[in-house]
Amino acid sequence: MKIVKPITITAAAALMLASCGAPKIVATPITDISGVTEKKAELTEEQLENWMHLDLVADTIPGMSVNKAYELVKDLTPTKVIVGVVDSGVDIEHEDLKNVVWTNEDEIPGNGIDDDKNGYIDDVHGWNFLGDIVDENLEMTRIVKAGDDGSEQYKAAKKAFDEDYQNAKQSKERYEQLVMAVKNAHGIVSEKLGKEDYTKEEVMSMEAETPEVKQSVGLLGQMFAYSDNIPALIEDIQGGVEHFTDQLEYNLNLEFDARGVLGDDPNNFEDNKYGNNNVVGPEPDEALHGTHVAGIIAAQRDNGIGMNGVANNVAIMAVRAVPNGDEYDKDIALGIRYAVDNGAKVINTSFGKAFSPHAQWVYDAIKYAGEHDVLIVNAAGNDTYDLDKVSVYPADAIGTGPEMSDNFITIGALNYKYGPELPATFSNYGKHNVDVFSPGVKIYATIPGNKYKFLQGTSMASPATAGVAALIRSYFPKLKAAEVKQILMQSGLAINKKVYIGGNPEDTANFADLCKSGKIVNAYNALILAAQVDAGKTKL
Repeated sequence: MKIVKPITITAAAALMLASCGAPKIVATPITDISGVTEKKAELTEEQLENWMHLDLVADTIPGMSVNKAYELVKDLTPTKVIVGVVDSGVDIEHEDLKNVVWTNEDEIPGNGIDDDKNGYIDDVHGWNFLGDIVDENLEMTRIVKAGDDGSEQYKAAKKAFDEDYQNAKQSKERYEQLVMAVKNAHGIVSEKLGKEDYTKEEVMSMEAETPEVKQSVGLLGQMFAYSDNIPALIEDIQGGVEHFTDQLEYNLNLEFDARGVLGDDPNNFEDNKYGNNNVVGPEPDEALHGTHVAGIIAAQRDNGIGMNGVANNVAIMAVRAVPNGDEYDKDIALGIRYAVDNGAKVINTSFGKAFSPHAQWVYDAIKYAGEHDVLIVNAAGNDTYDLDKVSVYPADAIGTGPEMSDNFITIGALNYKYGPELPATFSNYGKHNVDVFSPGVKIYATIPGNKYKFLQGTSMASPATAGVAALIRSYFPKLKAAEVKQILMQSGLAINKKVYIGGNPEDTANFADLCKSGKIVNAYNALILAAQVDAGKTKL
């Protein structure tokens, strides 16, 4: 890949961008953020639900200036952009998504015939490469199950498996003990106070009439450090029990085999016609992750319900390939190719794993997408790893080697606090292997059953950026995927601050060293730069 010289967007001059038939934008980009200080007040509920759309300068919240960006294009006509969501499934009947779901016009619904002759029968809204599978092993478990072949991959997988299994077993026991203790204390205190919902002050002021009450007050006093709502905390702890139970029953269970129901050979890439057209999946609630991702990108804007997605003229193509466990390389590679072959111009990949036995299949799919001018927007991962030192998959480079294709952009996650806590505590980073950061903490979006929820992760940061990419490709369809990648990176806001790594004040770094661009995504600036490039005024 050629070395791209960065451009400088000066704040001094307004940009009037026009050429023969090119969209016109008159605007001055955001460049001077030196006067922005950390927001002291707590975010309101409305601010928190919409923070990724807000503007750093106007709101002192490090959103992507999405609302401001729409002021630039209010008089322009967008073209429809198909965005592939390779994920756990998407609730395509959701009130905020049903009007933005991709439909394969070449397929006649429900006739049991492969009308478009692409090998997938009745693929009206996408394809489900998992069939009825919900739970799966982790890749390390599959490698260990296959037996010791003497490889370094086996040795690393066995070591990681043994450590994770012991951790899951011990953690499950701890969470079970904790949830029982907190439930018991909550029952005693709530009966004593005559209500289920109470404050720390009310608990700490109770008279300890018996050792049991005293013990309950002491325990809940500690628990208030984690939440001001004890019933909600009990639910969270119970969620931990369920998480580690799932790990032991499915992800780390050497006896568990889900793949057999598909009837394919996961080690044979030519065996590629399997699955079904149910893009939600067999259990709608298991499509939570993919539905949330889809909503961030494209939930119908300004319809008076729910929330607004980033992009306003998008068709979401659902590609189900990510189970509760690690995805198979074959499913991901085929899912990317399916999205490319059916017209996607942006693909979001909010998943990742530590081992990839058939990584080359995925590398080839990324290159295939590049050859067909498709941008892949990828989540960096949630382990607080430096990706220049630790490999995760998918990726477009081996270690710190050269990129295999110029159409793959990796996204770290931002917190809504502009200051040393700006990077999300969980976000992976890397000067070479992470390209840019965008909002990923407490992101409010769609979940199955016409509901909405706050979730967080680089899984949320990636679709935020994918939405901006779709916005660019919608209003400037002549721009290539590689150009959109560079626009997203170069037009972002440069952050010149010392920040915490993993939320640890003892471990700091310059934000500029956490990713290749040293910037955070900004939709407003991205559209201005896109207009410049589209009009031939600027070269990347």
